Amino acid sequence: MTDHVTTHQAEEDARNDTILIYVNGRIVPKAQATVSVYDSGFLLGDGVWEGLRLYGGRWAFLEEHIERLFEAAKAIDLDIGMTPDQVISALAETQRANGFVTDCHARLMVTRGVKHRPFQHPSLSRQGPTMVIIMEHSRPKIPRPIRLATVPQIRGLPMSQDPKLNSHSKLNCILACIAAEKAGADEALMLDVHGFVNTTNACNFFIVRKGEVWTSTGDYCMNGITRGKVMDLCRQAGIPVFERNFGLLETYSADEAFLTGTFGAQTPVGSIDGRVIGSGQMGPMTERLRGLYKALVQA
Repeated sequence: MTDHVTTHQAEEDARNDTILIYVNGRIVPKAQATVSVYDSGFLLGDGVWEGLRLYGGRWAFLEEHIERLFEAAKAIDLDIGMTPDQVISALAETQRANGFVTDCHARLMVTRGVKHRPFQHPSLSRQGPTMVIIMEHSRPKIPRPIRLATVPQIRGLPMSQDPKLNSHSKLNCILACIAAEKAGADEALMLDVHGFVNTTNACNFFIVRKGEVWTSTGDYCMNGITRGKVMDLCRQAGIPVFERNFGLLETYSADEAFLTGTFGAQTPVGSIDGRVIGSGQMGPMTERLRGLYKALVQA
């Protein structure tokens, strides 16, 4: 099967060939935006990141994204070397240099920096940290609802690698995505350590049953900012919403399913493990929540 789509699929935009990228205080052309092969992010995936989206000149939920970045950095004992306000200034500087106004996606990355030798110990990172901000013209283009497949890779316990961290170490999720594609799906539906439905390899996961919106407990997944906003919108609109354990039985028989993430906002799911979910198209609850979310980011 060759018609795979992804939750991060965007329209092609030739302007992305000439974007400017922030690298350690300098804004340089894309072709010159490089880091050392000794960088701890390249060598070991030792770093944290945030994805942000620009709507009408404003970065959606900027303060919450920056707070989560600093929280993750503290958790892995990484000194960003800048204040939150300085990071926001770097983001704004990169935005101005590129002339971005809307339909822009930014990936803000911080690693432990350049190592003295290519080994694991954090003390070998003698220069750094390394900070990179990539901004691209990016309008989501997903031609149909996403197909998911349940995979053997799980979201594990915090004492192995905390799934709440937006870390550069994404191999578990990449392997899950590969397994899903091998099964003929677009992306992976991942279970938690107890076998309950948890998240996908890239986004948070929701189902709709009899007018109720369900998502996982959040114990074993990234507690996404878009995920939280969708739950807030449900409560404000009087839509019953629950963080709870549920299995594949409830998932296969759901009326709707959708994904949430900074890039695609709310992405409908058409099938899971070959079972059509609802009509196989975007359901009325997903469409309603998309409208409420659009109004929120444009407010």
